[in-house]
Amino acid sequence: MNDNLSLMELVWSASPVVQLVMLLLLVASVASWAIIVRKRGVLSGAVASSNRFESDFWSGGDLTEIYQQLTRGGASPTAMAGVFEAGFRAFRRLAQQGGVSPGQVVEGAQRAMRVAQTREMDRLEENLATLATIGSTSPYVGLFGTVWGIMNSFTALGNVQSATLAMVAPGIAEALIATAMGLFAAIPAVIAYNRYADKVTRLEVRYDTFAEEFATILERHARHRASGGATAATGGAG
Repeated sequence: MNDNLSLMELVWSASPVVQLVMLLLLVASVASWAIIVRKRGVLSGAVASSNRFESDFWSGGDLTEIYQQLTRGGASPTAMAGVFEAGFRAFRRLAQQGGVSPGQVVEGAQRAMRVAQTREMDRLEENLATLATIGSTSPYVGLFGTVWGIMNSFTALGNVQSATLAMVAPGIAEALIATAMGLFAAIPAVIAYNRYADKVTRLEVRYDTFAEEFATILERHARHRASGGATAATGGAG
């Protein structure tokens, strides 16, 4: 390819509409990679945090001590620890109130855990819809630029008596760049969305499972309190 058909020459010589399409696709690609990098860190952190918390929780430690460790810094915990913190905080508050049955105490803790889990899922799913949008629309935006560029190339042929391949090649080439940029923006976004959506689903299942198991532990401790027991609440099988 000679200098007249270099990539930059094709971009600069493209029609304003095609250049606008290329600019939109470039912005979409940059935004997509920014989301991909950030979301990778968020999800990896959630998985690692949940693994650490589950290891501590199922080791059979005292629930009050675990709760105090999580809230000691003043910052609200996230991931599975956040679900635990919300549930145990509600459990302690309701258990200290008079006239509240064990069933009501556990129900209150379950509601608090559902709210905390919903907030956590919102945090994990943030910007995933943007990735899906970029992945699904970028090829069509690039195709629009391609169609527009080819249309301009063939329209220009109407002004000449003898058409040659050299006359239409630059216009077609610059139009095809838009399609390539659309695919360049879409493919990473689609791959990342599918991968991250699967991770979010797996984390949601883990949170659901933990909330159910923790509710069972809290119910046992609530009934023990109601019967006059004073044994410390422990995690795991305690």
